[in-house]
Amino acid sequence: MKGLLAISMTALVALLAACSSDKPKPTPLEAITPQIAGRLVWSARIDAAAPGLVVTARDGEFTVAGADGTVLALRSDNGQELWRGSAGARLAAGVGSDGRYAAVVTRDNEVVVLDRGAVKWRARLASRVATPPLVAGERIFVMGVDRVVNAYDAIDGRLIWTLQRPGEALTLSQPGVVAAFKDTLLVGQGQRLTGVDPLRGSVRWEVALGNPRGTNEVERLSDLTGPALRVGDMVCARSFQSAVGCANAQLGTLLWTKNVGGVQAVGGDAELVVGADASDRITAWRASTGDLAWNNETLRYRGLSGPLVVGRTVIFGDAEGQVHFLDRADGKTLLRMATDGSPVVGVPARSGNTILVVTRNGGLFAFRPE
Repeated sequence: MKGLLAISMTALVALLAACSSDKPKPTPLEAITPQIAGRLVWSARIDAAAPGLVVTARDGEFTVAGADGTVLALRSDNGQELWRGSAGARLAAGVGSDGRYAAVVTRDNEVVVLDRGAVKWRARLASRVATPPLVAGERIFVMGVDRVVNAYDAIDGRLIWTLQRPGEALTLSQPGVVAAFKDTLLVGQGQRLTGVDPLRGSVRWEVALGNPRGTNEVERLSDLTGPALRVGDMVCARSFQSAVGCANAQLGTLLWTKNVGGVQAVGGDAELVVGADASDRITAWRASTGDLAWNNETLRYRGLSGPLVVGRTVIFGDAEGQVHFLDRADGKTLLRMATDGSPVVGVPARSGNTILVVTRNGGLFAFRPE
């Protein structure tokens, strides 16, 4: 196990070094005349954003975590703090929550579960974790960088089952896919989206969303990067530096896949799937067919986050803390708003009509486009 993890980290360092060397300068921002109104409705601050941050949005709340182990829930409309707790150690993976239980993973390889801010239990893990846990159906699902999945009882921390399958020699040490779909658990296993029985840990189906390419194991890394996009029966994800694909999770069948590089998650809705490639060229595909809808090259090399599609807008953050609201019809910029100047991390989250953006320096910025 330790050997596998060391190889994983070595591969990631090599990839990041290759991506950062001789990187082109960010495209200068074009002057725009705002086409829609928008405003900052509240802001707050945590310690630097937890690695692999996922903001959980539900029932009028945002749940977030800081790298120092702080976990808190905020009202989405006004930023009022509802509860706060601590994992007691620095975090290796961000937060998952069902609105009551919140789960994080520490650098000491412990999954820590909080009940409205109070630590309920903690359990030691066998491998490092980069993917935020999933909390669903009174269970906590945790996937390691080795793609082994453990299911725990949310109430008492009892280990219910473990899913361990043969995989690639190398795995990617960044957030993968662990998501819920009706009565099925969805996990990324290499380039495969796998449907799992959440009660027993048995595999129901699997679909390859990418096709590994390259001459060596590092180049052939193609793990699914999270979070996944789910709209109805459709689930879409990016296969690292390989493809973007969508599957029918009810039937366990492939809908479409497109060979395209990139490392960040995709976003979308019932009509569009949107993502930025390794050079931050933004592409929108028709959700039903995978046909090209539009491209946008005005934000290339700006270090874009994963996108959020809301109403008529497609929202990206960038490495300079800018938040870009693009027109879903053609990709043109409608509005741009600033945060604290540090990179926007994760994917913008939505609760009601409020959009929350988190920065690397721990800034929480709640916007309301109008």
